[in-house]
Amino acid sequence: MRYDLVIFDNDGVLVDSEPISNKLLAGYLTELGHPTSYEESLRDYMGAAMHRVHDLVEERTGRRLPEDFDDVFHGRVFAAFERELEPVPGAVEVLERLAADGVPYCVASSGSHERIRVGHRKTGLDKWLDDGRIFSSQDVGRGKPAPDLFLYAAQRMGVAPEKCAVVEDSPLGVQAAVAAGMDVYGFTAMTPARRLSSATELFGDMRKLPDLLT
Repeated sequence: MRYDLVIFDNDGVLVDSEPISNKLLAGYLTELGHPTSYEESLRDYMGAAMHRVHDLVEERTGRRLPEDFDDVFHGRVFAAFERELEPVPGAVEVLERLAADGVPYCVASSGSHERIRVGHRKTGLDKWLDDGRIFSSQDVGRGKPAPDLFLYAAQRMGVAPEKCAVVEDSPLGVQAAVAAGMDVYGFTAMTPARRLSSATELFGDMRKLPDLLT
């Protein structure tokens, strides 16, 4: 293994949550008078912390989202997770292999700690991801595309940035990893490769990741 730490994004990389959450986000924004398609939600918000949704809506319309927006949205997302959420195909095998090989790994997600844990419990990924391996944009001042979250995760795990590999599926996440001085592997199962073109390497099957990292 070329790296001392593998840092995974969560949504779309470990749990197959992006279709669920972006359909709900587009629907809720439209319901509130901000017409948004599923494709527009993916384009503008995939991989971002919730503050980006608030910032972009206010920037574009001059109107602020309701105070309870995050709570209502997350309530809908968590309910949908309980019904529908599955791990990304191959994610379990990757975590099993890293654990068996003794390779340190963690999660650095734009989602809240609660959202991360709900998804991991539903998919069974909590078996490989205890609280000490989970970092959220809640832990830092700025979410992706700022590098803060990845740098924080590396610091907490005791690894220099240049010895970290990041696994990301969003342009904002790739941008953050590059800014952090880390190699980044762009997962193209759902995101067009051209949108992740600044990644160190691109791949479309999660099962192939361990071989790419060696």
